[in-house]
Amino acid sequence: MFTLKPIGVIRSCFREKFGIPRQSGLVPAARATLELLPPYAQSAAVRGLEDFSHLWLLFVFHGLPEGRWQPTVRPPRLGGNRRLGVFATRSPFRPNSLGLSAVRLEQIVVDSGRITLHLAGVDLLDGTPVLDIKPYVPYADCLPTATGGFAPEAPNAELVVEFSPQAAAFCANWPHDDLRELITQILRQDPRPAYVREPGDAAPKSYGMKLYDFDVKWEVVDEVAYVMEILLL
Repeated sequence: MFTLKPIGVIRSCFREKFGIPRQSGLVPAARATLELLPPYAQSAAVRGLEDFSHLWLLFVFHGLPEGRWQPTVRPPRLGGNRRLGVFATRSPFRPNSLGLSAVRLEQIVVDSGRITLHLAGVDLLDGTPVLDIKPYVPYADCLPTATGGFAPEAPNAELVVEFSPQAAAFCANWPHDDLRELITQILRQDPRPAYVREPGDAAPKSYGMKLYDFDVKWEVVDEVAYVMEILLL
């Protein structure tokens, strides 16, 4: 029996599962912070980490129903209509709910006993417990001859993204990161479930996703994702 304790907690732009990119690195503008928890919040514990551009994060998929692991799953990359063994996928519905992400390390801030890692290219839900941090070592972790099974290369960013005047103005007035670029990168990846992507269906379908403290309302017509409005929650 093993007892695992979180060493930190993620604070990210993603406030719900819908809209989170299906792999890390697909949305470079997706940022988060990782705040280390006591007793791990020590500057000695991250000494030398600033020399690495990327990190591996071992984390817990949280916010999922208990006891929902499945021996087979339907990967979205395969259109959701073909089953593979759970160990041949990165589905969150796993026996031990463990995830692994490679993220970009932008900055380490040490302030009054608090250790905060600023990250980019994340695919992590706000509040995610992190169990461990390991530096990404290119010569060992990047294997040029590796094969990728059903996902040999990154998915195509298929949707064109347009903004209404209200949505564009909201993004322009957002005081922090480039919000318009973040939303554009997310929607280009087409976060819709595979079963709603009906070929030739030109009827608009409306969606909403929560980022930070607001709700993004958008619809898809003829492969164009149109951001209708952005509303504070």
